[in-house]
Amino acid sequence: YQDEIKERPRVATLIGALANYTNLSQGAKEHENEEQGKTKQMEAVKMSTIMGVYLPCVQNILGVILFVRLTWIVGLAGIMESFFIVLLCCVTTLLTSISMSAIATNGVVPAGGSYFMISRALGPEFGGAVGILFYLGTTFASSMYILGAVEILLNYIAPIMTLFGPFTGPENRAALLNNFRVYGTCFLVLMSTLVFVGVKYVNKFASLFLACVVISILSIYAGVIESAFGPKTTELCFIGNRLLKLSGDMRCEKFYNTTVGNDTILMNSTIYNTYCTTGMVGNATQLICDPYFAANDLQQLKGVPGIASNVHKDNSFAHYLRVGAPITTDRLKDNPAADVQPPELGTGYRTWLVADVSSSFTILLAIFFPSVTGIMAGSNRSGDLADAQRSIPKGTIGAVLTTAFIYLSSVVFFGTVVDGALLRDKFGDSIGNELIVSIIAWPSKWVVLIGAFLSTVGAGLQSLTGAPRLLQAIAKDNIIPFLKVFGRGKLNGDPTWALLLTCFISLIGIIIADLDVVAPIITMFFLMCYMFVNLACALQTLLNTPNWRPRFKFYHWTLSFVGMVMCITLMFISSWYYALVALVIAAGIYKYIEYCGAEKEWGDGLRGLQLTTARYALLRLESRPPHTKNWRPQLLVLLKVDENLQPKHPQMLSFAQQLKAGKGLTIVSSVLQGNYLDSYPEAQAAEQELKKAMEANKVKGFQQVLVSQDVSQGLSSIIQTSGLGGLRHNTVMFGWPHGWRQNPDPKNYKFRSFKHLKKFQSLKHSAKSCKNKLIISSSDAIRASSACHNAILVPKNISNFPSRNDKLEQGTIDVWWVVHDGGLLMLLPFLLRQNKVWKNCKTRIFTVAQLEDNSIQMKKDLAVFLYHLRIDAEIEVIEMVSVSAIDCCCTSARIVVKTSVNTTAPTQDSDISAYTYERTLMMEQRTQILQHLNLSKRESQREVGNVVQRSRSVRFYSPNKTASETDQYTTESPRVAPTDGEDTDSLVSSSSPEHHVDTNGKETNQTTEPPSDMDQSQMTWTPGKHLMTKASTSASGTRSGFGNLLDIVPQSTNVRRMHTAVKLNEVIVNKSHAAQLVILNLPGPPKGSNESREANYMEFLEVLTEGLDRVLMVRGGGREVITIYS
Repeated sequence: YQDEIKERPRVATLIGALANYTNLSQGAKEHENEEQGKTKQMEAVKMSTIMGVYLPCVQNILGVILFVRLTWIVGLAGIMESFFIVLLCCVTTLLTSISMSAIATNGVVPAGGSYFMISRALGPEFGGAVGILFYLGTTFASSMYILGAVEILLNYIAPIMTLFGPFTGPENRAALLNNFRVYGTCFLVLMSTLVFVGVKYVNKFASLFLACVVISILSIYAGVIESAFGPKTTELCFIGNRLLKLSGDMRCEKFYNTTVGNDTILMNSTIYNTYCTTGMVGNATQLICDPYFAANDLQQLKGVPGIASNVHKDNSFAHYLRVGAPITTDRLKDNPAADVQPPELGTGYRTWLVADVSSSFTILLAIFFPSVTGIMAGSNRSGDLADAQRSIPKGTIGAVLTTAFIYLSSVVFFGTVVDGALLRDKFGDSIGNELIVSIIAWPSKWVVLIGAFLSTVGAGLQSLTGAPRLLQAIAKDNIIPFLKVFGRGKLNGDPTWALLLTCFISLIGIIIADLDVVAPIITMFFLMCYMFVNLACALQTLLNTPNWRPRFKFYHWTLSFVGMVMCITLMFISSWYYALVALVIAAGIYKYIEYCGAEKEWGDGLRGLQLTTARYALLRLESRPPHTKNWRPQLLVLLKVDENLQPKHPQMLSFAQQLKAGKGLTIVSSVLQGNYLDSYPEAQAAEQELKKAMEANKVKGFQQVLVSQDVSQGLSSIIQTSGLGGLRHNTVMFGWPHGWRQNPDPKNYKFRSFKHLKKFQSLKHSAKSCKNKLIISSSDAIRASSACHNAILVPKNISNFPSRNDKLEQGTIDVWWVVHDGGLLMLLPFLLRQNKVWKNCKTRIFTVAQLEDNSIQMKKDLAVFLYHLRIDAEIEVIEMVSVSAIDCCCTSARIVVKTSVNTTAPTQDSDISAYTYERTLMMEQRTQILQHLNLSKRESQREVGNVVQRSRSVRFYSPNKTASETDQYTTESPRVAPTDGEDTDSLVSSSSPEHHVDTNGKETNQTTEPPSDMDQSQMTWTPGKHLMTKASTSASGTRSGFGNLLDIVPQSTNVRRMHTAVKLNEVIVNKSHAAQLVILNLPGPPKGSNESREANYMEFLEVLTEGLDRVLMVRGGGREVITIYS
């Protein structure tokens, strides 16, 4: 293993690195040691389960809601419903704690807590979305804690600190909120400064804050026990059954006796004077009182009757109130009266307490849920634990059970000790602005007041400490680019920019100023986070990935699933519009991260889910073939790469994108020639270049590069093996091989003397190296695609096609429907017009009719067919000559007619025949040349010798010309060469004896001499020229090799096909020369692998598409792809 050890780590090295792994990303401790001049790093003492997990979780869970809102919730919802609210929230957090324990014990959890767990379990998109929501929830939680601290300070500890006058009671609510805003901002600045100076100071005070919470709760329990031995002295005043607010020197009585000298006088109380006054009724002065005050008496009840009383009967059921409804008690009865206010009393005189907000089960649930959050505190400290795998589950679940017991017991104690009307008095206005839980406490109310104030301040500091670090962890992962700046911090790693953003967002919550409005916002964010924690655990358990090996074994996917459902249910029960806003924010962040391309591979569970889903879908697709109604082009695009491994024609991808519109399957493939072992790096680089080109052209699909010794075999392999199961391509698209001829300079085909031998040798080797690979590859690709029953798309002049950013304002897409191909020609224009590039183009369909067909009936039938296909197109029927007529034309081209010397110019029909004959002869002569260029070295040398020998000895015989003239005629005889200087393989046919007919149509074997006064401007392949060629052939005798060029006689089948291509091209160019795109049938390639026939096939297609700017040749896959049925 010596070679492996050089490249791979030793086992001892690997194990040592893993054992010494630390997840502390920030160097706070190291920075402090450096400042203190310590040269040796002392190992920090690891924390146990109690100190590291249990107590921090308890401190974070028990917060402001317990002290300032739980009594109010019990008074409104009653013991039964409030118990259910608390139980529902605690069960949700318990199930989430179980899921979190499983995830946290499945490996090391670095900084980031829940964000790290969710992102590594569900991927960067979900992790980033939930991380941002959790950050917002933690930030708004700091606002809630600060508002709670300000409320305790102003309402219950130091009311004289008010800045805007009286603030108690619903009528002074605006002043109360303004006080919250001012003091809340001051608290935020002071606490943020403390966090910025150093987290170590916050951690030092954490134990003090926790001790305050514990002492406060114990004090409340002691007060409940003490109430069993006797009620508290607190008294409540009622008018009828309505709770009154007493202020100043008010007494709970209408009249009172006072002694003036020796007389006792009955005096009106302050309350009586408030509700009654004297006024003029007619001409008399009368006493005018509030109707309800006049009908009911003032009564007093104990505010805290004690646990031994029967107050629990009145508090068992809900007493929900709407805004402005009076607070009442069930322990007293009232006399109904008209609810009118006499104008003589003015407004605002009523002192009975009313509800400041509407209440319901859902509202109270949303307000209470933030009090059970904080279960992530232990997992965030995993790096400081002695045994995180054991401490996190025990500490977190123990803290949840403990706090659940505290909340549930508090609900029962509050409902059995305190009067219901006092419980519904949110701010304690009826008892002189006292905190309700403080009057229960023993030995003094100040134990609870100070403890509640310090606990809320401590919880706020913890939130301001944790939220910036969570944002910093998200920013450092770089999954949300615009948050990158918030990853910066001080030298010791403490965040700075993240702290500023946290303060700004927290200030928004403080400006809201209403604790009952801020709490539901926090509820939504935390419920979203807990939902995804449960989803991550359930997903990992169901997928059962090999890496899912949590040490915590007491979990099950059903528990996680129930927890996830409960989170979703609580979100919409609490506030459906807040839930929708939270979901929209999460979805927006998810799509943003997906759009920005989070290139993070964390082995998340969603990847496993995608693989499982893909496997299931592939098996379903394999079981049954797609219906015709569901057929769409599933493209396999064959691209050629250049020497830089970049796509040679990226316009192919643009056209594929226009055709697909992002739907279905697209596979982009290329073949590299060579050995796979040697060309593997090039293949990987080419694949990356294909991927970049696909992204640039917005093509969604897959790319693959195959290395093969033979390009044709590689293309065949790709066509056969691309795709998987039912997810396979049904259409192959490759570009037109413009260099298929691969011909050197055509003038090199002529040899006049021996000095051209070297030029011939170089020509021979150059052409042999090309070997017409493009012809063979294209034909083989077409055959392989047809064998696999795939449709074929061949765009020609692809560089002229519009890009995806272009938009054609007008024009037509012309479809030339020559043979039926399953309806693909009809479907393609429809698909193209769905794209913005081709949207403004109209469709025209041309169909070809023979002379024996009824053109009018064909047009009617085609119109009906297109109507049923729901395709709008113009229809035109083109009449072409029949096959028999074409045969006659081809025969006339091969007949040598006796004419006089002064023959007139040929007619148009004879010109077409002559052009067709000449084009065919050029094609076959090229074939003959390339056939000899591919000879071996010995054969080529022998052939060159024969050519040189014949060039010196051959003379044409003519009775009317001298030898010199004959030599000149022979030397200057027409050369057959393609006009574009490109090469082709052609069908090689042996020469056969020609039959000549005279003007009477009788067959003869005599040789017709060429006219002596033939004009050089008429040197085309006419019958007269053929006669001269035949004369030279007779004089030179039987020749072989290049000497046969002048003896070649085109085959009648080739002439007939060429004539068809010429005539059809003439019609297409005439009708569609201005079309934006011409779509026509692609004829099938010749059977077999004869290079000459394949070259002829390519030549026919060249002739067929000459003069057209953009052409798409289409060949169906042998099945119907469009239907008239719904």
